[in-house]
Amino acid sequence: MVVLLIVALASYRSRGPAFEARPADPAPTYSLPGSGETDRAPVAANLPEPAVPGLTPRRTDPLPVELPVDVVGGDPSGGGGAVPPPVDPPPADGGAAPAPAPTTTPPAAPAPPAPPSSPMTGRFSVLDSWNNQAFIGEVLLRNRDRVARPWTVRLVPPAGSRLVTSWVEGAPQGSSRMSGGVFTYSSGVNVAPGATVPLRFHFENTGGSIRPSRCTVDGVACSGL
Repeated sequence: MVVLLIVALASYRSRGPAFEARPADPAPTYSLPGSGETDRAPVAANLPEPAVPGLTPRRTDPLPVELPVDVVGGDPSGGGGAVPPPVDPPPADGGAAPAPAPTTTPPAAPAPPAPPSSPMTGRFSVLDSWNNQAFIGEVLLRNRDRVARPWTVRLVPPAGSRLVTSWVEGAPQGSSRMSGGVFTYSSGVNVAPGATVPLRFHFENTGGSIRPSRCTVDGVACSGL
């Protein structure tokens, strides 16, 4: 191909008038990007080749590259939108997806049973008093059971009271104590079925009150308050 080009060029020049040879144009120089200096080495310019009759010039620009359809982003139809996310396939048997199992709350523990009520009862009364600064009181105990039973009385006198004495009328004595503002008396002998026993006590410095704020027999509230 090159040999044919040289032969064609020589025959073309031989047909024209004679001309004197002139010196070739100097090769252009180019500045490199990013530097202030100019590369002094001559760089050959990419000049197009002269057209030769009967010869087709060679194509120097790159051919366009077509991308495959499966790598082009966006909508394949040309809309340019985002590709929708994949949808989960339905169950293999065609039915609906199983619902999550419901959570169950364990039942609450049952409350402990209340203690049985004591067959021993008590009734409070004031036997004597002095200007509401001291008094003698009584708790009359009664056994409603069919068997003899022991008992315990707890009484909260007015604040600041002082216990002078306590006793069981007409029966063996028990034990008494005063602690934290609470008077406690425990029986020395069981009360017979259906019988009554009077517990008496003397308080002074009661601060103008002769009524206790609380009275119980085996945990059951006394009547008469």
